[in-house]
Amino acid sequence: MEDKLSIVAKSFAPSPIQELSHLAQRCNAINLAEGFPDFPAPSHIKHAAISAIHSDFNQYRHVQGICDHLAHIMKQMHGLDVNPLTDIAICCGQSEAFAAAAFAIIDKGDEVILFDPCYETYEGCIKMAGGVSVYVPLDPPHWTLDPNRFINAFNERTKALVLNSPHNPTGKVFTKDELEIIAEECRARNCLAITDEVYEHITFNNAKHISLASLPGMKERTIITSSLSKTFSVTGWRVGWAIAPAFIASAIRNIHAKLTDSAPAPFQEAALIALGSPPEYFESLRSDYESRRDYIVNLLARIGFKIQFKPQGALFLFAELPENCQLSDVDYVKMLIQQAGIVAVPGCGFFHADLSLEKLSQEGCCYRERYIRFAFCKSDQTLASAAKKLGQLSDAAGCLNLR
Repeated sequence: MEDKLSIVAKSFAPSPIQELSHLAQRCNAINLAEGFPDFPAPSHIKHAAISAIHSDFNQYRHVQGICDHLAHIMKQMHGLDVNPLTDIAICCGQSEAFAAAAFAIIDKGDEVILFDPCYETYEGCIKMAGGVSVYVPLDPPHWTLDPNRFINAFNERTKALVLNSPHNPTGKVFTKDELEIIAEECRARNCLAITDEVYEHITFNNAKHISLASLPGMKERTIITSSLSKTFSVTGWRVGWAIAPAFIASAIRNIHAKLTDSAPAPFQEAALIALGSPPEYFESLRSDYESRRDYIVNLLARIGFKIQFKPQGALFLFAELPENCQLSDVDYVKMLIQQAGIVAVPGCGFFHADLSLEKLSQEGCCYRERYIRFAFCKSDQTLASAAKKLGQLSDAAGCLNLR
């Protein structure tokens, strides 16, 4: 009966990450893999959701106040004039907003440029929409954009590009100069952009998130996607949005209605409270995550990981394996699960670029099996437990440069 499956469905296979997840569950491992907090969401936001349920906001619903808040935030943060009545679609998280955006603009055979490494769900949405993903590798260890490589990725079939900044998995925040290069090519090619800005409020040190839509000529060709999930520690609430030119936002709303009809009504009500949080909340969020970042950077550096790039934003450390380690990223993660009781994500799951063997040799591109992603959006207790287990393993092995 497998012949009854669609071609797209057959093309989606379980990844090594899923297999490692099952192994981690059997070993009851500490979860430094998945990008969700294991500490409580802010109390006032939870109380708002509970109050909404008790007030019977439990049916299909569109809460226009969310759009009003978002329009105000976009003006305040990026100087963008967004019409809350026409330019915003509320969706079931950023994931659905991205999928609906892809379905709204991509036709069969359209090419979409992505920066490699990247979050794995983008390619799946593009494929389901009939598009073709074209990957532009970012250069390690600082994950910089090569302008020539980027420009050469365009052709007459290029319809759009995807930009995630702050970036998962590396923690890179694209610079103003890099954004100018991207925007210039979009304008010259009349190319659309879908941005994933879920980590917009989580940046460190002097890094500043700049929305691509805020650059000249980009508001009319950019679809911004984001959500409550990361900023307010509510990844399971599934309240997100797309902000786009009115005709695209309208198409996304129509697609959203066909897919899921409505984002969860009580959590939309609670979103009104969350989005109205004072500036002190966002500053505390940044400061708290910066401390967690520094903790895990120092921890992994002490046991031999090469940390040449400290995350500038988001919730992850993309750490390079110890220099003398002969294991691949997948095997190393398996070893961490079995011997230390800690699970992280092998970096290979984020790499897609099809580089020639010659280029692999020239650039040492075996780096695609040399990185592991650790999530530091975890409680102090979880991070301390992980530090203890890694310390014990390091002491037992002499070091973690396992061969």
